[in-house]
Amino acid sequence: MDTMTLNGMKFYGYHGVFAEENKLGQQFWVDLVLRMDLEKAAQSDDLNESINYAELHALTKKIVEGPPCKLIEALAGRIASSLLQTYTGIHELTVRVTKPNPPFDIHFDGVVVELRRKRDEHGQIVPV
Repeated sequence: MDTMTLNGMKFYGYHGVFAEENKLGQQFWVDLVLRMDLEKAAQSDDLNESINYAELHALTKKIVEGPPCKLIEALAGRIASSLLQTYTGIHELTVRVTKPNPPFDIHFDGVVVELRRKRDEHGQIVPV
């Protein structure tokens, strides 16, 4: 399988356990690693043989900037499920969501959740 990676997408969302997070919002960073067959696209130079990364970005943005989740695990799960349901050419993916400024009195670069999902031999979406 080949890989397409979208790194460092930044969105503003209202996810979190605390009411202040849901009201004020904050930035979230999302990375996607998609495993799929890109051989036809590489040979033909035809976007129809690949997945348009602008569309991947737009769908991810819609989810992150949409209805809030309490947990970034749930947010990552929404992204993974939506991308796999929308783009059947994706065999496996990794979704990494970073919450760079969690509301705690500690100093670090953020909290990161990473989910890996794939299609099994029956086309069902399962954890890797």
